[in-house]
Amino acid sequence: MNHSHTSLIICRCEEVTLEQLEAAYETGCCTSRQLKMKTRATMGACQGRVCRQLLEAWVHATSPQLPRDAELLSHRPPIRPVTFGQLAKGEV
Repeated sequence: MNHSHTSLIICRCEEVTLEQLEAAYETGCCTSRQLKMKTRATMGACQGRVCRQLLEAWVHATSPQLPRDAELLSHRPPIRPVTFGQLAKGEV
């Protein structure tokens, strides 16, 4: 199977591809936050715990002139996943 690099999945939860990031970038979205709002990357069930660093690294590689901390994405609770069983038992 020969896939282009643009079909790489960046955000698994929202199924955002590199191609979608590149398209959003071409429309003027150049910070992590702008790309998040345009593509929904980092807005899935993991809340960016899996893909946030990858997205921010891509932004920095694509726009090295931007300050490294320009509109970085925040972490959203829960900081770590917990099960309903743990909540019910008061283990958290």
